[in-house]
Amino acid sequence: HSIMADEAEKQLRRKRTFRKFTYRGIDLNALLSQKQEDLLKLLNSRQRRKLARRRLSAKHVALVQKLRKAKIDVPEGEKPPVVKTHLRDMIILPEMIGSVVGIHSGKDFNAVEIKPSMTGHYLGEFSATYKFVKHGRPGIGGTKSSRFVPLK
Repeated sequence: HSIMADEAEKQLRRKRTFRKFTYRGIDLNALLSQKQEDLLKLLNSRQRRKLARRRLSAKHVALVQKLRKAKIDVPEGEKPPVVKTHLRDMIILPEMIGSVVGIHSGKDFNAVEIKPSMTGHYLGEFSATYKFVKHGRPGIGGTKSSRFVPLK
């Protein structure tokens, strides 16, 4: 009896349960089917103002359409092709989830897969415009002791 109970416990542990994604208390499927007015209520004020007052520009709408088209042409279970863009100020909308976007960093395009947790953020947040500092050995003039080196 106890051996069977141990086996059942091991089986339960082996099955990994994935945490269901929710954005501000609303699950992903409900988020995708929401109207834009309802979605605006969930976003932060800056994003809400950009989408509500100024609307998306023609370039932003074109990007969303390209992402939609790229997702439709791909078979189930595969990643869509990269859609390159310079629009770092584009707000990530729920319908963009699952797409792969090449975000311009000022020099080249960084491929970023849009995940549900990125909703409401800007594309530019996921493509750094500068090379991160890797601290190594100090060079000449880096410290007081290296300033004066006698000739002899």
